[in-house]
Amino acid sequence: MKVAVLAGGRSSEHDVSLHSAESVRAGVAAAGHSVLDVRIERAGAWTLDGAAIALVPGGGLVGADAVFPVLHGPFGEDGTVQGLLELLDVPYVGAGVLASSLCMDKVMFKDVLAAAGVPQVPYAGVRLARWRASPGEVRRELAVLGLPVFVKPARLGSSVGIAKVWSEVELDAALDAAFAHDSLVIVEGFSDGLEVECSVLGNAAPEASTPGEIVLTGSEWYDYDAKYRPGGMELVTPARLDARVLEEVRRLACDTFVRVGCAGLARVDFFVEDGERVLVNELNTLPGFTETSVYPKLWEASGVPFPTLCDRLLTLALERFEAERAVAF
Repeated sequence: MKVAVLAGGRSSEHDVSLHSAESVRAGVAAAGHSVLDVRIERAGAWTLDGAAIALVPGGGLVGADAVFPVLHGPFGEDGTVQGLLELLDVPYVGAGVLASSLCMDKVMFKDVLAAAGVPQVPYAGVRLARWRASPGEVRRELAVLGLPVFVKPARLGSSVGIAKVWSEVELDAALDAAFAHDSLVIVEGFSDGLEVECSVLGNAAPEASTPGEIVLTGSEWYDYDAKYRPGGMELVTPARLDARVLEEVRRLACDTFVRVGCAGLARVDFFVEDGERVLVNELNTLPGFTETSVYPKLWEASGVPFPTLCDRLLTLALERFEAERAVAF
């Protein structure tokens, strides 16, 4: 199979994407496929081996049988590239337009889970226009979340623009810093539970990996350095929880994956409080694939080596493409 590995992108996670794509190209090649190195430059141009390419609706992408998008953040995992790949009429790994967009928006994602009664930490969304117009009112509404809280750009990843706020006097600066990245910010109540992550693989009937526990080795919380600096965190597999709780994590991971309409892959992040109360935190539709990334590590711990994982993801992409093109529209 000829596979276009799509990397780079216009977001602040451009370099992380390039790093992940290097691993994916190696994994796809080890699985026996031909690799096409397609880059999205920071300014938005698409290139193949350094030469600009033209995108033609209905014309596929550089003759590839499938596309493996290894993109993070806006213009990568938010449904925009997925919509373009749909217009090109080419199979691609991962969630479609709606699920990608929904899961990228942390406020909307949590609203959907809240409507279904899925347990999670308390949260509130704040829009820039309202913060500027009524800061006092916003502060009063956020006060019910208690302290500390996490302030995050709602539609960004890799812990960019996030602050842990310990006192009221720090809140304004944290909101302003997050608004520098996004006009929508989410403020989340603090949980002292274990940070547990679970990888999901599949389409309509997904399966979950062994859950892993994030143990920080230098940072106070799971920030950018902890995620991407070698030695910034330790992944304990399986997470140090009772078998019953581990199974609940796996069940909730698959349930959340299906509920929001994901496909192919996702990493679902949790807090587990008092060793038994499982809270869904967020879902990442295109998790990292670097040597420190949790998604492939959890599948490796579950008996799925990296080349096999890449091959299964490509198979799932083809299956979804064929199923969706089989219906009239």
